[in-house]
Amino acid sequence: MARVGVVVTDTYWVPAGDQDTGPLISALDRLGIAAEPVVWHQWKAQDAERFDLLVIRSPWDYTEREAEFRAWLQTTGAQLPVLNSPELIEWNLDKVYLQQLQHKGISIVPTTWVKDAAELDQALASYGQQWTVLKPSVSAGSLNTELLRADSAEALALGTRIIDSGRTLLIQPEVPELTAGDERALYFIGGEHTHTIAKGALLERGGGLLGGTYQERPQLVSASEDEQAFGAAVLSAVQEVTGTGMPLYGRIDIVTTAQWGTVLLEAELFEPALNLQRAPEAADVLAAAIAARLPVQAQA
Repeated sequence: MARVGVVVTDTYWVPAGDQDTGPLISALDRLGIAAEPVVWHQWKAQDAERFDLLVIRSPWDYTEREAEFRAWLQTTGAQLPVLNSPELIEWNLDKVYLQQLQHKGISIVPTTWVKDAAELDQALASYGQQWTVLKPSVSAGSLNTELLRADSAEALALGTRIIDSGRTLLIQPEVPELTAGDERALYFIGGEHTHTIAKGALLERGGGLLGGTYQERPQLVSASEDEQAFGAAVLSAVQEVTGTGMPLYGRIDIVTTAQWGTVLLEAELFEPALNLQRAPEAADVLAAAIAARLPVQAQA
C-alpha cells in the first residue's frame, strides 16, 4: 500500500485550524492510499522510510521558524519526493516573487518595495494622506499586515519594524474592492480550476483585523471565465519563472478592480487553506492528483 505523509504543524493541527487535512486523508483512504499527518518540525531522518511521498499542507508556523523550515525542506526533499516541490516553495516563501510574475505580464496591485529607512520615508511621503496596506514580504495569516494612513505614526512604526526584522516591506494603495470584501481565491489542482472562495474583508482601517482576530469568512462563489483564465496565466508564468512544472495545487488570490482590472494579490503554492469543507468534491480531485504523482514503485 502506498503511504503519504500530509505535512502539518502541531500548533494548528486542530479542527478549528486546519480543516483540510482530515478530508484529504479520508479521500486518500478511499483510493487505498495510507495517509497520516506529519508535524514538520518533529521529523526524524528515519521517518523517510515510512512514506513514499510528502504533501505540504499546513506548516503554518513557518514564518516563526523560517530558517528551520527552509533547512527541513532541503533535507527532506533529498530523502523522498515532496509536493509542492521544495524548489517551488523556496521561491514562493517571499512575496518578492510578485516582481518576477509582473515582469512576465501578470498584473499586480501597484506596489512600492522598501528595504531601508530612507526608502521608507520617501515611499510614505509619496502616498501623502492616502490609506495604504503595509505588509512584510514573508508572512502568513495577515501577520504584521495593516491598513493605515501613509502619513500616520502607526505606518512609520510598522514599516520600521518590518525593515528592522530584515524583511522587504510592501506598500500598496488601499483597494476599495478589497475593503469591500471582493477578493477571490481560485483553486487549481493539477492545473485545473476546481472551486473559488470569497474570503471577505480582513483588515480594519486604522490598524488591526476586523473583529480583532484573523477570521476568514469563506463562501463558495463562481469565477468568471476571464478570472479562471487569469489564474491559469499566473500558473503558466510561475512555471516559466521557476522551471518546476505544474504545481500539484495552488490558490491564486485575485481581485477585479475598477482602476486596474483583475490583479494578482498572491499565488499561494504551498500552504493555502483549501476550504474543502466548502467544496468537499475537491478532496477527491486532490487525492487522485496525488495518486497520479506517486513514485512508480508505490503505484504498483
